[in-house]
Amino acid sequence: QVQLVESGGGLVQPGGSLRLSCAASGSIYRINAMGWYRQAPGKQRELVALITSADITNHADSVKGRFTISRDNAKNTVYLQMNSLKPEDTAVYYCNARAISRPWSTPADYWGQGTQVTVSS
Repeated sequence: QVQLVESGGGLVQPGGSLRLSCAASGSIYRINAMGWYRQAPGKQRELVALITSADITNHADSVKGRFTISRDNAKNTVYLQMNSLKPEDTAVYYCNARAISRPWSTPADYWGQGTQVTVSS
C-alpha cells in the first residue's frame, strides 16, 4: 500500500500564497504520476494539476499562471505552489498518486486525507 500525507493548507487572504506538499511512503515500486485535486462544498472533485514521472505537467485552466506543480522524485514528494489566491480557490485539496506497489502489480490510484485551503479576508 501507498500512503500519502499532505501538508501546507490554511487560511490566507486574497492575493496571498500557499505551498502544499504531499509525501508518498509505503510499498512503492514506481509512481507514474502525482497530482492535486480539490473539492469545494457542494461541488464535484476537480483536477487542479498533474505531473508525470517525466515531469510533464497539466494545469486546470482556472489556475494556469497562478499555480505550479512540481515534483521531487527522490523524495516521492509533489508540491503545489499557489500564488494570487482567490476566494474561489477555497476547497479541500487532495493529493493523488498513480502508483505501482509491486513489480507485478497494476497501477492504482491512492489518495491523501485532504488539506483545507481557505481564501478569505
